Amino acid sequence: MQNERFVGAAYVALSASAFGAMAIFARFARDSGADVVTVLFLRFVISAVLMAAVMLATGRRWPSVRNAAILAAMGGIGYVAQSYAFFEALNYASAGLVALLLYLYPVLVTVLGAVFLRQRLTTGRVLAVLTALAGTALTIGGELSGRPLGVVLGVSAALIYSVYILVGNRVMSQEAPLASATVVMMAAAVVFGGLIGVSGAAWPQGTMGWVAVLLIAVVSTVVAMVSFFIGLQKLGAADAACLSTLEPVVTFVLAAIFLGEAIDPNQVLGGAVILGAVIWLARHPPAATSGQAHVERG
Repeated sequence: MQNERFVGAAYVALSASAFGAMAIFARFARDSGADVVTVLFLRFVISAVLMAAVMLATGRRWPSVRNAAILAAMGGIGYVAQSYAFFEALNYASAGLVALLLYLYPVLVTVLGAVFLRQRLTTGRVLAVLTALAGTALTIGGELSGRPLGVVLGVSAALIYSVYILVGNRVMSQEAPLASATVVMMAAAVVFGGLIGVSGAAWPQGTMGWVAVLLIAVVSTVVAMVSFFIGLQKLGAADAACLSTLEPVVTFVLAAIFLGEAIDPNQVLGGAVILGAVIWLARHPPAATSGQAHVERG
Protein backbone atom coordinates (compact mmCIF):
# COMPACT_ATOMS: atom_id res chain seq x y z
CA MET A 1 0.00 0.00 0.00
CA GLN A 2 2.78 2.44 0.95
CA ASN A 3 4.75 1.62 -2.20
CA GLU A 4 1.59 2.18 -4.26
CA ARG A 5 1.21 5.63 -2.71
CA PHE A 6 4.81 6.58 -3.48
CA VAL A 7 4.34 5.46 -7.09
CA GLY A 8 1.13 7.50 -7.31
CA ALA A 9 2.87 10.51 -5.75
CA ALA A 10 5.71 10.20 -8.27
CA TYR A 11 3.23 10.27 -11.16
CA VAL A 12 1.46 13.34 -9.78
CA ALA A 13 4.83 15.04 -9.24
CA LEU A 14 5.71 14.28 -12.87
CA SER A 15 2.33 15.65 -13.94
CA ALA A 16 2.81 18.83 -11.89
CA SER A 17 6.27 19.31 -13.39
CA ALA A 18 4.89 18.91 -16.92
CA PHE A 19 1.97 21.26 -16.24
CA GLY A 20 4.31 23.73 -14.54
CA ALA A 21 6.50 23.87 -17.66
CA MET A 22 3.51 24.96 -19.76
CA ALA A 23 3.76 28.57 -18.56
CA ILE A 24 7.29 28.73 -19.96
CA PHE A 25 6.35 27.14 -23.28
CA ALA A 26 3.27 29.37 -23.53
CA ARG A 27 5.45 32.48 -23.17
CA PHE A 28 7.40 31.51 -26.28
CA ALA A 29 4.19 30.62 -28.16
CA ARG A 30 2.65 33.98 -27.26
CA ASP A 31 5.79 35.86 -28.28
CA SER A 32 5.53 34.17 -31.69
CA GLY A 33 2.12 35.76 -32.28
CA ALA A 34 -0.23 32.94 -31.26
CA ASP A 35 -3.28 33.79 -29.15
CA VAL A 36 -4.68 31.78 -26.24
CA VAL A 37 -7.51 30.00 -28.08
CA THR A 38 -5.24 29.01 -30.97
CA VAL A 39 -2.61 27.60 -28.61
CA LEU A 40 -5.29 25.64 -26.72
CA PHE A 41 -6.68 24.27 -30.00
CA LEU A 42 -3.25 23.20 -31.22
CA ARG A 43 -2.44 21.79 -27.79
CA PHE A 44 -5.40 19.44 -27.79
CA VAL A 45 -5.56 18.54 -31.47
CA ILE A 46 -1.88 17.52 -31.57
CA SER A 47 -2.10 15.58 -28.30
CA ALA A 48 -5.37 13.91 -29.38
CA VAL A 49 -3.85 12.73 -32.66
CA LEU A 50 -0.78 11.36 -30.87
CA MET A 51 -2.82 9.58 -28.21
CA ALA A 52 -5.33 8.16 -30.69
CA ALA A 53 -2.43 6.78 -32.75
CA VAL A 54 -1.03 5.07 -29.65
CA MET A 55 -4.45 3.65 -28.79
CA LEU A 56 -4.92 2.21 -32.29
CA ALA A 57 -1.33 0.95 -32.63
CA THR A 58 -1.43 -0.90 -29.32
CA GLY A 59 -5.02 -2.15 -29.61
CA ARG A 60 -6.02 -0.73 -26.24
CA ARG A 61 -9.63 -0.83 -25.09
CA TRP A 62 -11.61 2.37 -25.40
CA PRO A 63 -13.83 3.51 -22.51
CA SER A 64 -17.43 2.30 -22.36
CA VAL A 65 -20.03 4.47 -24.08
CA ARG A 66 -21.26 5.88 -20.77
CA ASN A 67 -17.80 6.71 -19.46
CA ALA A 68 -16.71 8.03 -22.85
CA ALA A 69 -19.61 10.51 -22.68
CA ILE A 70 -18.54 11.59 -19.20
CA LEU A 71 -14.91 11.99 -20.30
CA ALA A 72 -16.00 13.94 -23.37
CA ALA A 73 -17.93 16.31 -21.10
CA MET A 74 -14.83 16.65 -18.90
CA GLY A 75 -12.80 17.75 -21.90
CA GLY A 76 -15.36 19.60 -23.99
CA ILE A 77 -17.12 21.35 -21.13
CA GLY A 78 -14.86 21.16 -18.08
CA TYR A 79 -11.54 22.13 -19.66
CA VAL A 80 -13.10 24.77 -21.89
CA ALA A 81 -15.16 26.36 -19.10
CA GLN A 82 -12.23 26.32 -16.68
CA SER A 83 -9.91 27.89 -19.26
CA TYR A 84 -12.48 30.57 -20.11
CA ALA A 85 -13.13 31.45 -16.46
CA PHE A 86 -9.40 31.62 -15.70
CA PHE A 87 -8.39 33.82 -18.64
CA GLU A 88 -11.48 36.02 -18.33
CA ALA A 89 -10.67 36.55 -14.62
CA LEU A 90 -7.32 38.03 -15.65
CA ASN A 91 -9.26 40.96 -17.16
CA TYR A 92 -10.70 41.87 -13.75
CA ALA A 93 -8.05 40.83 -11.23
CA SER A 94 -4.29 40.65 -10.89
CA ALA A 95 -2.49 37.55 -12.17
CA GLY A 96 -1.33 36.73 -8.63
CA LEU A 97 -4.85 36.79 -7.21
CA VAL A 98 -6.31 34.74 -10.10
CA ALA A 99 -3.56 32.13 -9.77
CA LEU A 100 -4.07 31.90 -6.01
CA LEU A 101 -7.83 31.53 -6.40
CA LEU A 102 -7.29 28.71 -8.92
CA TYR A 103 -5.15 26.88 -6.38
CA LEU A 104 -8.07 26.76 -4.00
CA TYR A 105 -8.97 23.58 -5.87
CA PRO A 106 -7.11 21.17 -3.52
CA VAL A 107 -9.18 22.53 -0.63
CA LEU A 108 -12.38 22.34 -2.67
CA VAL A 109 -11.61 18.79 -3.82
CA THR A 110 -10.98 17.73 -0.23
CA VAL A 111 -14.20 19.28 1.06
CA LEU A 112 -16.37 18.15 -1.85
CA GLY A 113 -14.85 14.67 -1.69
CA ALA A 114 -15.77 14.42 1.98
CA VAL A 115 -19.33 15.61 1.34
CA PHE A 116 -20.14 13.70 -1.84
CA LEU A 117 -17.70 10.77 -1.83
CA ARG A 118 -17.89 10.31 1.94
CA GLN A 119 -14.13 10.22 2.47
CA ARG A 120 -13.28 10.56 6.15
CA LEU A 121 -10.84 13.36 6.91
CA THR A 122 -8.20 13.39 9.62
CA THR A 123 -7.01 16.61 11.21
CA GLY A 124 -3.53 15.94 9.85
CA ARG A 125 -4.84 15.63 6.29
CA VAL A 126 -6.82 18.88 6.54
CA LEU A 127 -3.77 20.68 7.93
CA ALA A 128 -1.59 19.30 5.12
CA VAL A 129 -3.97 20.68 2.48
CA LEU A 130 -4.14 24.09 4.18
CA THR A 131 -0.35 24.11 4.55
CA ALA A 132 0.04 23.43 0.82
CA LEU A 133 -2.35 26.32 0.11
CA ALA A 134 -0.29 28.64 2.32
CA GLY A 135 2.87 27.52 0.54
CA THR A 136 1.19 28.23 -2.80
CA ALA A 137 0.31 31.76 -1.67
CA LEU A 138 3.97 32.39 -0.79
CA THR A 139 5.17 30.87 -4.06
CA ILE A 140 2.82 32.84 -6.30
CA GLY A 141 3.20 36.13 -4.45
CA GLY A 142 2.68 39.29 -6.47
CA GLU A 143 -0.06 41.87 -6.21
CA LEU A 144 -3.34 40.48 -4.90
CA SER A 145 -5.99 42.89 -6.12
CA GLY A 146 -9.09 42.68 -8.24
CA ARG A 147 -12.74 43.51 -8.78
CA PRO A 148 -15.49 41.24 -7.44
CA LEU A 149 -16.16 39.77 -10.88
CA GLY A 150 -12.51 38.72 -11.12
CA VAL A 151 -12.78 36.95 -7.77
CA VAL A 152 -15.99 35.19 -8.83
CA LEU A 153 -14.42 34.02 -12.09
CA GLY A 154 -11.24 32.87 -10.32
CA VAL A 155 -13.19 30.85 -7.77
CA SER A 156 -15.36 29.47 -10.58
CA ALA A 157 -12.24 28.22 -12.37
CA ALA A 158 -11.15 26.45 -9.19
CA LEU A 159 -14.59 24.97 -8.62
CA ILE A 160 -14.89 23.71 -12.21
CA TYR A 161 -11.45 22.08 -11.99
CA SER A 162 -12.40 20.52 -8.65
CA VAL A 163 -15.49 18.92 -10.17
CA TYR A 164 -13.35 17.76 -13.11
CA ILE A 165 -10.97 15.99 -10.72
CA LEU A 166 -13.74 14.39 -8.66
CA VAL A 167 -15.56 13.13 -11.75
CA GLY A 168 -12.27 11.86 -13.13
CA ASN A 169 -11.65 10.04 -9.87
CA ARG A 170 -14.90 8.11 -10.32
CA VAL A 171 -14.14 7.25 -13.96
CA MET A 172 -10.58 6.13 -13.14
CA SER A 173 -12.03 3.32 -11.01
CA GLN A 174 -13.41 1.77 -14.20
CA GLU A 175 -11.23 2.92 -17.10
CA ALA A 176 -7.54 3.01 -18.09
CA PRO A 177 -5.77 6.38 -17.69
CA LEU A 178 -4.40 6.46 -21.25
CA ALA A 179 -7.76 5.78 -22.89
CA SER A 180 -9.50 8.27 -20.60
CA ALA A 181 -7.00 11.02 -21.34
CA THR A 182 -7.38 10.40 -25.08
CA VAL A 183 -11.13 10.97 -24.99
CA VAL A 184 -10.73 14.14 -22.90
CA MET A 185 -8.18 15.53 -25.37
CA MET A 186 -10.31 14.68 -28.40
CA ALA A 187 -13.38 16.40 -26.95
CA ALA A 188 -11.40 19.52 -25.98
CA ALA A 189 -9.87 19.65 -29.47
CA VAL A 190 -13.33 19.57 -31.09
CA VAL A 191 -14.69 22.40 -28.93
CA PHE A 192 -11.63 24.62 -29.29
CA GLY A 193 -11.72 23.91 -33.02
CA GLY A 194 -15.27 25.25 -33.08
CA LEU A 195 -14.15 28.38 -31.25
CA ILE A 196 -11.37 28.86 -33.78
CA GLY A 197 -13.92 28.55 -36.57
CA VAL A 198 -15.99 31.34 -35.02
CA SER A 199 -13.30 33.77 -33.86
CA GLY A 200 -10.46 32.96 -36.25
CA ALA A 201 -6.93 31.86 -35.42
CA ALA A 202 -3.62 33.58 -34.75
CA TRP A 203 -1.05 30.94 -35.68
CA PRO A 204 2.51 30.83 -34.28
CA GLN A 205 5.05 32.59 -36.45
CA GLY A 206 8.51 31.05 -36.72
CA THR A 207 10.11 27.80 -35.68
CA MET A 208 10.38 28.66 -31.99
CA GLY A 209 6.65 29.27 -31.72
CA TRP A 210 5.76 25.91 -33.28
CA VAL A 211 8.34 24.09 -31.14
CA ALA A 212 6.77 25.69 -28.06
CA VAL A 213 3.29 24.54 -29.15
CA LEU A 214 4.59 21.01 -29.79
CA LEU A 215 6.15 20.92 -26.31
CA ILE A 216 2.88 22.10 -24.78
CA ALA A 217 1.06 19.26 -26.57
CA VAL A 218 3.56 16.49 -25.78
CA VAL A 219 4.96 17.46 -22.38
CA SER A 220 2.27 19.63 -20.80
CA THR A 221 -0.69 17.67 -22.15
CA VAL A 222 0.13 14.05 -23.02
CA VAL A 223 2.68 13.46 -20.26
CA ALA A 224 0.94 15.76 -17.78
CA MET A 225 -2.59 14.44 -18.22
CA VAL A 226 -1.80 10.73 -18.43
CA SER A 227 0.50 10.97 -15.40
CA PHE A 228 -2.16 12.82 -13.44
CA PHE A 229 -4.82 10.24 -14.26
CA ILE A 230 -2.48 7.43 -13.15
CA GLY A 231 -1.75 9.27 -9.91
CA LEU A 232 -5.45 10.00 -9.45
CA GLN A 233 -6.18 6.29 -9.81
CA LYS A 234 -3.60 5.36 -7.17
CA LEU A 235 -4.06 8.20 -4.65
CA GLY A 236 -7.62 9.44 -4.95
CA ALA A 237 -8.88 12.92 -5.77
CA ALA A 238 -7.95 14.87 -2.63
CA ASP A 239 -4.33 13.74 -2.39
CA ALA A 240 -3.71 14.03 -6.13
CA ALA A 241 -5.06 17.58 -6.08
CA CYS A 242 -2.94 18.57 -3.10
CA LEU A 243 0.24 17.09 -4.58
CA SER A 244 -0.44 19.08 -7.75
CA THR A 245 0.44 22.26 -5.83
CA LEU A 246 4.03 21.41 -6.81
CA GLU A 247 3.16 23.01 -10.16
CA PRO A 248 3.89 26.67 -9.26
CA VAL A 249 7.18 25.57 -7.65
CA VAL A 250 8.26 24.02 -10.95
CA THR A 251 7.12 27.12 -12.83
CA PHE A 252 9.17 29.61 -10.83
CA VAL A 253 12.28 27.39 -10.94
CA LEU A 254 12.01 26.99 -14.73
CA ALA A 255 11.29 30.71 -15.14
CA ALA A 256 14.52 31.46 -13.28
CA ILE A 257 16.50 29.01 -15.41
CA PHE A 258 15.10 29.74 -18.88
CA LEU A 259 13.67 33.27 -18.62
CA GLY A 260 16.17 34.76 -16.21
CA GLU A 261 13.50 35.77 -13.69
CA ALA A 262 14.67 36.48 -10.15
CA ILE A 263 13.72 34.07 -7.36
CA ASP A 264 12.13 35.73 -4.36
CA PRO A 265 12.94 34.34 -0.86
CA ASN A 266 9.20 33.93 -0.28
CA GLN A 267 9.06 31.61 -3.28
CA VAL A 268 11.81 29.43 -1.81
CA LEU A 269 9.99 29.34 1.53
CA GLY A 270 6.68 28.59 -0.18
CA GLY A 271 8.26 25.80 -2.20
CA ALA A 272 9.70 24.25 0.97
CA VAL A 273 6.29 24.44 2.68
CA ILE A 274 4.59 22.75 -0.28
CA LEU A 275 7.23 20.02 -0.41
CA GLY A 276 6.73 19.37 3.30
CA ALA A 277 2.97 18.98 2.84
CA VAL A 278 3.48 16.75 -0.20
CA ILE A 279 5.92 14.46 1.61
CA TRP A 280 3.53 14.13 4.55
CA LEU A 281 0.64 13.19 2.28
CA ALA A 282 2.76 10.67 0.38
CA ARG A 283 3.60 8.91 3.64
CA HIS A 284 0.11 8.91 5.17
CA PRO A 285 -2.73 7.06 3.42
CA PRO A 286 -6.25 8.50 3.79
CA ALA A 287 -8.68 7.13 6.31
CA ALA A 288 -11.11 4.51 5.06
CA THR A 289 -14.36 5.77 3.64
CA SER A 290 -17.47 5.44 5.68
CA GLY A 291 -21.15 6.15 5.40
CA GLN A 292 -20.71 9.49 7.10
CA ALA A 293 -17.98 12.01 6.37
CA HIS A 294 -16.43 13.71 9.36
CA VAL A 295 -13.14 15.03 10.68
CA GLU A 296 -11.39 12.90 13.27
CA ARG A 297 -8.21 13.27 15.26
CA GLY A 298 -5.13 11.83 13.54
